[in-house]
Amino acid sequence: MDTPLAGRDPRRRDLLPAGLLVVLVGTQIAYPLTSGTARDAVTVAVVLLSAGTALLHAAMTRGVRYAAGFVVIVSGIGLAAEAVGTATGIPFGAYEYADGRIGPELFDVPLVVPLAWTGGLYPIWVVAGMLCPVAAARIAATAVGAVGWDLFLDPQLVADGQWRWAVTDSGLPGLAEIPGTNYLGWLGVAAVMAGALTVWERSATRSERTGVPVLMFLWTWLGSALAHAVFLGLPYSAAYGGVALGILGVPLLVRLVRDATGRASGQDRRTVGPVAWRG
Repeated sequence: MDTPLAGRDPRRRDLLPAGLLVVLVGTQIAYPLTSGTARDAVTVAVVLLSAGTALLHAAMTRGVRYAAGFVVIVSGIGLAAEAVGTATGIPFGAYEYADGRIGPELFDVPLVVPLAWTGGLYPIWVVAGMLCPVAAARIAATAVGAVGWDLFLDPQLVADGQWRWAVTDSGLPGLAEIPGTNYLGWLGVAAVMAGALTVWERSATRSERTGVPVLMFLWTWLGSALAHAVFLGLPYSAAYGGVALGILGVPLLVRLVRDATGRASGQDRRTVGPVAWRG
């Protein structure tokens, strides 16, 4: 088994990824305030920071070997799917990336794109694991969560011209420029990733230090809904993404409230119990 980087002190394991998460949030807030090449730079920075936060948390809590396997699985499958997708139109539909705007490319796919899969899927995978103890349910929840994330991602970056679709009139109401096949492709690719991660999970000890990926998830869900509705002029993606990612987000909030209430009740019992006994 691999050893977490922060050793035996579990509190230290969240410090560095939490700090990186703060930088990520600040960078994402800057996105609506920029345009042109500056916005392209912010886009790349957001991808690198999200992947870095995810992988640093994985390494700190579950070990470098686990983190390395995670990025190989998710970014590797992501690159393969994107390369096949740009060449054949399968599994997402026919599309092409803008030339040279967000860095070097491999197989006509910008190299930051596979890293975006890693940064975006990690918090969804962790939250799905918190909510779904059964492997099959976790795989399904991860796939659905990935589609919810893409309902924010695709409209935002299509509006920014980062890629364009060959068919632009077969999407959801209000998002006709993104074909429905895209979301089916995301569902299938994310399910494959989650299936491979289910096997990889056996290589590392389980960690209960989920605070950073939970915050990443909540920021992606609620922050994106707000940004799309208010700052980016994308009300339809705000609604679709908010509802779809809420399939995981609402149960997560219920669990967080329940756990917090349970801890508070436990503290009350520990405080009041001895006083009542002494009286």
